[in-house]
Amino acid sequence: MSERADYVVALLLEEGLVTQDQHDACLAYAQEHGVQLTEAMVIQSVVTRRQLAITLAEISECPYADLDAFEVNIQNTRLLPHAAAQRLRAFPLFSLGGAVVVGMFDPLDLAAVDQLRRLLKSEIEPVLCEQQALTDLIARAYSLSGGSIATGEAEDGARSLVTGDEPMVAAVNQILAQAMREGASDVHIGPDEHELHLRFRIDGSLQKRHGPPKSGHSGLVQRLKVMGSLDLTQTRRPQDGKFRFEHAGRTVDVRMSIIPTIYGENVVLRLLTSGANIAGFAELGVSGDIADAVGAVLDKPHGMFLVTGPTGSGKTTTLYTAIKRLNTPDRNVMTIEDPVEIRLPMVRQLQVNPEIGMTFAGALRSILRQDPDVVLVGEIRDEETARIACQAALTGHLVLSTLHTNDAPGAVGRLRDMGCPPFAINAALVGAMAQRLARRTCQHCAAPEIPDGLLLRRFGVGDGVGGFLRGAGCAKCMSSGYKGRLAITEMFLMNREMQEIVESGGAAATFRDAAIRSGMRPLWRDGLQKAVMGFTTLEEVSRVAAVSAEELSAPARTLERAA
Repeated sequence: MSERADYVVALLLEEGLVTQDQHDACLAYAQEHGVQLTEAMVIQSVVTRRQLAITLAEISECPYADLDAFEVNIQNTRLLPHAAAQRLRAFPLFSLGGAVVVGMFDPLDLAAVDQLRRLLKSEIEPVLCEQQALTDLIARAYSLSGGSIATGEAEDGARSLVTGDEPMVAAVNQILAQAMREGASDVHIGPDEHELHLRFRIDGSLQKRHGPPKSGHSGLVQRLKVMGSLDLTQTRRPQDGKFRFEHAGRTVDVRMSIIPTIYGENVVLRLLTSGANIAGFAELGVSGDIADAVGAVLDKPHGMFLVTGPTGSGKTTTLYTAIKRLNTPDRNVMTIEDPVEIRLPMVRQLQVNPEIGMTFAGALRSILRQDPDVVLVGEIRDEETARIACQAALTGHLVLSTLHTNDAPGAVGRLRDMGCPPFAINAALVGAMAQRLARRTCQHCAAPEIPDGLLLRRFGVGDGVGGFLRGAGCAKCMSSGYKGRLAITEMFLMNREMQEIVESGGAAATFRDAAIRSGMRPLWRDGLQKAVMGFTTLEEVSRVAAVSAEELSAPARTLERAA
């Protein structure tokens, strides 16, 4: 073991980060497997590589730079040749006060520092970086900037896509790997007149990232077309494709859309993970009482349950969560989707294809002859699909589907507009849930806050109500203050009063009032409850759920029942 490694281990022991028993166990492991003691400590999860790097920086009396804490401009590759960055294990991070701050694995390597000073033609300020993070940065930056990269240097998660040392192959691999690391749901690659924009949609918000130069746009699109089995010669009409890759042991399906714009082809990639990553309703952020109510609906042998909301509100994820719960060997579960987004084992999934007559209505009519117990219809779009779905619910099937309505009670009016008679709605519909997605407050940087007074008054919150949190911004949340999303929901279950309103053709407002009297908590109230508990912010709730003046000013007893 090197002298520096000895110092690192000694300091870890001195600061209590490693106990003597852990040291002895790791030493035995290191001797048995022929690795360094510090590496054994990482393998045995005694310390992290980040802790080792910080300890090494302390010994070296050199600043430590956490590369996850900020986004490095990959155009800095112009300052240092790729071969030199690999040989010297260094990368120019940014300029500061006339000097270039250079990330290095070993800032005490004076020969490397001198070479960097000559190559960069500037004074340099070396900072210590964690070795793997620095290696990944060098690989990602030079591949995205158009430099070549050897197969062995590609990110492990995207290695299955590498077929050689072509720059665009490596660039696509790095973009996909970075998107998966950051939890992106979509990747947008869009050209302007002089610039190529790379953006990731994370937690519902588009965030700009450093990407390839405009000169790499054509090659990037060609590579993606090859992966999606699209027509390479067609650049003047939209094309849709799909492909699959492996990342960190997970299979990821990609749905690709390419459309021509005045500055070139615009690409959007939707990243779809496998059904194994679907959790439960609690992980989605659904409140406990509503999750219990949904569970009671799913335990019914037949009936129709609808999830409503605009595009991007998480309806499909909620339905997949329900299907995962229902997917047992004693049930025949079948789905009709456009397209199939997440593949689930044992579930028979059909994809809509209007070109051959495979519509929602046509597919639904066919699968009812397949003896299903549970049927998921991706969306009820027309009168025929609505009518067949109601009939399926009336003939012993549990039917799950979505509608585009602003609130849960609006599902009833939508079914009426589609020609479903009142008696069929009352006999088939068990209940409906509306939802929106709000960003979660980052728990790594959350701190107490007092929301703006105007916002508090808008939600009818008086002084002295505590529990509100706001993320200050940190490396975990990319300085946004938010990390992840949660569902804000409202749900009603049909009862006699609501059925009488449907039968009499009552107004939508009358039906909604009855739903609230029966215990439905409006969207904004569910969001307010989650904000008071620190899960999100009032700004987020205000963004996704409108506050109803009538419900806000309703009698206290009504609001208490809805709370």
